Amino acid sequence: MQETTTKKAKPAWVRIVAAYQKPTINTSVIQILNSYIPFWFFLILSAILVNVSILLSLPCSLLAAGFMMRVFIIQHDAGHGSFFKSKKWNTIVGNLCSVVTLTPYDMWRTNHAIHHAHNGDLNHRGTGDIYTMTVNEYRALPSWKRLGYKIYRNPAFLFLIGAPLMFVVLFRLPFAYKHTHGRRGLMSVIRTDVQFLTFIVLMSVIFGFGNFLMAYLPMIFFASSAGVWMFYVQHQFEDAYWSKDPHWTYEDAALKGSTYYKLPKVLQWFTGNIGLHHIHHLSPLIPNYLLQECHDENPEFHKVVTLTIWSSVKLVAKNLALWDEATEKMMTFREFERNERLARQLNRTQATNG
Repeated sequence: MQETTTKKAKPAWVRIVAAYQKPTINTSVIQILNSYIPFWFFLILSAILVNVSILLSLPCSLLAAGFMMRVFIIQHDAGHGSFFKSKKWNTIVGNLCSVVTLTPYDMWRTNHAIHHAHNGDLNHRGTGDIYTMTVNEYRALPSWKRLGYKIYRNPAFLFLIGAPLMFVVLFRLPFAYKHTHGRRGLMSVIRTDVQFLTFIVLMSVIFGFGNFLMAYLPMIFFASSAGVWMFYVQHQFEDAYWSKDPHWTYEDAALKGSTYYKLPKVLQWFTGNIGLHHIHHLSPLIPNYLLQECHDENPEFHKVVTLTIWSSVKLVAKNLALWDEATEKMMTFREFERNERLARQLNRTQATNG
């Protein structure tokens, strides 16, 4: 008896995005050159200008931060295997970028792959993302843990303290990743630390340790804060998608759980088109320089939450921090506390009337 099997038809978007999963070596090499070289130029110029005036040095540090973000996007694409067709060259370039980004390539690649595989999945949170609690989880916490979560979710902490702390300190701790990332991840952290230490020594010998810090610290602060800002506004919004197995779907997580951050062209260039985050989550195999084309040529991808700089500022100011499973929306701590007061008042009224 002949057995027959039926294959489940692939969604239409799979065929659409496949047409854009084609990195070109010329474009990728040009992107390396117009990102990596200006980064070193402006960082070195900033260190030189410290002796003249900090007012001249700071703009150069800011420009170096912008090019650092572009280098991070190259490392990011290499980690997805989308920057070159060759796995070997993706690995080589990704590791070279880690010298600039302070981000251990293999460790980060593992974390980020988990983020993509479980974006918006309530059953798999806390790896490669900004941790988000549900209303019921937060309600069950003792007061001191609530305070800790409030501090963690405060935008001032996330962008001004947490971001540079993560890149400069937490990514330097090899044994913190030993049990979750294996020997390869451990060696990735150690290798990046050695490279970073060598870089510090060389820059200090050439320009002086104080001058190096005056140029480098503003740059890493600007770049890390901007990077976390981008990540935050692309996943933390009122109608963000959160679900649980078996209802969670990859397509909904990409198109409903990621925004289109529509930036001015200059900022879009510096951020490597990562604002087209819904397309990137739908297909991380699309190189960054083809994301806009994929979006523009396919109207079915336009029905997503779109942010501008102004709307993103208002979004961050709201500090949406809790997922309400009842309304399927993100809410603020203030909204949670108001709802709790109303619930207590209702209970007291019912008890009195009863």
